[in-house]
Amino acid sequence: MPDVRQIPVDADDGGMRLDRWLARLLPQLSHGRIEKLLRTGQVRLDGKRAKSGARVAPGQLVRIPPLPDAGADVQFRPASAAPPVRAEEAEALQARVLYRDAAVLALDKPAGLAVQGGPRAGRHLDSLLEALRFDAPERPRLVHRLDRDTSGVLLLARTAAAARDLTAAFRGKNVRKLYWAAVVGVPKPAAGRIDLPLAKRPGAAAKTGGELVRPDPEYGQPAVTLYRTLELAGKRAAWLALSPLTGRTHQLRAHCAALGTPILGDGKYGGPGAFLPGADIAAQVHLHARRLVLPHPGGARGAVIDVTAPLPPHMRDSWAFLGFDPAAEAADECL
Repeated sequence: MPDVRQIPVDADDGGMRLDRWLARLLPQLSHGRIEKLLRTGQVRLDGKRAKSGARVAPGQLVRIPPLPDAGADVQFRPASAAPPVRAEEAEALQARVLYRDAAVLALDKPAGLAVQGGPRAGRHLDSLLEALRFDAPERPRLVHRLDRDTSGVLLLARTAAAARDLTAAFRGKNVRKLYWAAVVGVPKPAAGRIDLPLAKRPGAAAKTGGELVRPDPEYGQPAVTLYRTLELAGKRAAWLALSPLTGRTHQLRAHCAALGTPILGDGKYGGPGAFLPGADIAAQVHLHARRLVLPHPGGARGAVIDVTAPLPPHMRDSWAFLGFDPAAEAADECL
């Protein structure tokens, strides 16, 4: 094995987190070892230091240092390699397509499916994207993310040009997002703006099996959410429309908990207070990416994509139990 290798990023891997790209390239290395290589600058992206969360782009070169501690038989696996998609997996995923044209594909992501891999992710959407190629020359690309426990509209780009335009739209705040959530308790006031910076909790991933954030007005990253109460189930629960104006990790979950009304089923942020004792309700997070509205990439001036996802089964059942009407007037209006 050469002392140093420069590995190009494949076209299919554009937009992937650098640490996850490395984990697929070097499956022998632990997550901690990869983090150390990045932290110490031994792995570089186009000759520059890069953080774990940096997004790689097709054609970029990733510097891989000598790896004597990984063993003499260390093997490089193409980062785009993934286990074959089983026929039943492909069929189930294709049935969840909400919208498709030559440039864009919108998927109704099920709750419980991680978007990308991680130390404990198991099977994830990124490894299944070949099933969504259809008639395109390459598999679609992720342009934004949803939490594993969040269901709803997830947008994919079907070309490199669409990926660039959609990524710019999300970064430039040209996307209107509507989420639905059931929360425990009643928010006061009934509608408003949550402007509360968030910071990741150091070491939380190792203890909880996933990232965790906390309010941090002094050192956290700006995080802003608009919310409106749509219906109440007495004083026990409320149905909220949420619109994140920023895209922080677990932003809606952390903001709802900070409001004093944790998302129903979200024990990670609400603890025991995120559940309704005695209620016939699934112990799952009740957060759903209901609608996305954004300019169509490369489309005619004024053309937009407007996609809505139906409630997942566990939330549909909970809406019926709590007496919420998913067809309520103005429920689908973006904030």
